[in-house]
Amino acid sequence: MHHPPQEAPPRPGRLLADPPSGARQEPRAGRRRPTRRTLITGALFTTLALLAYPVLKYGDVGSGIGEPMSFNQPARDGGAGRHTAHTALSADPSVRMPTGPRADFRTADTLGDGTKIGVTTLKGTKSGFTGKVWVWAPEEYYEERYRNSAFPVLIALPGGHGHPVNYWTRPDLKLQRTLADLTALGRSKPFLLVMPVLNPDKAHYYDGSDIPGQPKMGTWLSDDVPDLVKANFRTYTSRDGWAFMGSSSGGFAGLKQVLQHPDRFKAVIASGPDTRPDSPLWRGHEKEMRANDPERLAARLAARPGAPDVHLQFQIGTKEGGRANLERFIRTYARGPVKAELHVIQDGGHNAKGYVRGMRDASLEAISKVLRGPTPS
Repeated sequence: MHHPPQEAPPRPGRLLADPPSGARQEPRAGRRRPTRRTLITGALFTTLALLAYPVLKYGDVGSGIGEPMSFNQPARDGGAGRHTAHTALSADPSVRMPTGPRADFRTADTLGDGTKIGVTTLKGTKSGFTGKVWVWAPEEYYEERYRNSAFPVLIALPGGHGHPVNYWTRPDLKLQRTLADLTALGRSKPFLLVMPVLNPDKAHYYDGSDIPGQPKMGTWLSDDVPDLVKANFRTYTSRDGWAFMGSSSGGFAGLKQVLQHPDRFKAVIASGPDTRPDSPLWRGHEKEMRANDPERLAARLAARPGAPDVHLQFQIGTKEGGRANLERFIRTYARGPVKAELHVIQDGGHNAKGYVRGMRDASLEAISKVLRGPTPS
């Protein structure tokens, strides 16, 4: 059923425009199966967003956009990237120093605190898919006291098409600022924020999975993107420093990754997600679809003796649908190693702004309690 643009239906899959006063359009996700009208609207939205992106942000407008950057070398302006590159090994066996090869990062944005968002094109060696990945490192990452310390990784997935950009890169959504603020207050770990594309195109939604005959987007998220981070950043060798967050369709994909790979990822913030796969590309591949069903994965994990614990932090707004489904999921599957909570966002809708507010109020602090953070070396 097609919903008119002014509505906020409960299922993920498309971007709707609802511009706040004095700001750019805010991402809002609708159904996963886009109609032709939706695709045209989404293409226009993406085009306008790309045109506006370099100038509509807070902080150092237009500074160094497209210029080469490194997260391990001094920046000419004294901002992010200001500590000297080194090859020292950490004495802590839980710390993985960058393994290389070094990626070609370019400046995508400079924020008000001087930190930068870098972007690179990743050729996935395991998935075979090539796409863009954006990364933001907090101020703490560059401090001398942490020069041999690992940092936790938060892989942030967008709703809607999730291609060709990841809307969590947009500073006006204040995800990076929220992380920095909560870290300063001691309520969040200082996460490395990794923001890959979610889908290979805007024609379909791929359920963040390896659908037979399609680009392997599940392997892209579970292997290629983490491998890029390990090659370029100081990370933890264990799952205790790895988590996902996502909104709408991105929430579904992050939820599935944690349940599918509990040995690699420990927690997820899933905002307004579905809990069952529904891409039309699964047609004729029911067995594979069941293997990528979060409900089946949760049931299997909960029944598995000695299984590693996972922490599922759900979010839902009071102005969107889907709350009953998430409450049912928690009642049914949250047992044993499967830990799950639901944070209800008062007056929140199916949009990024509400979900960031929920993360600021409760959810980032909740997952930070079960993940490791850097210790001075």
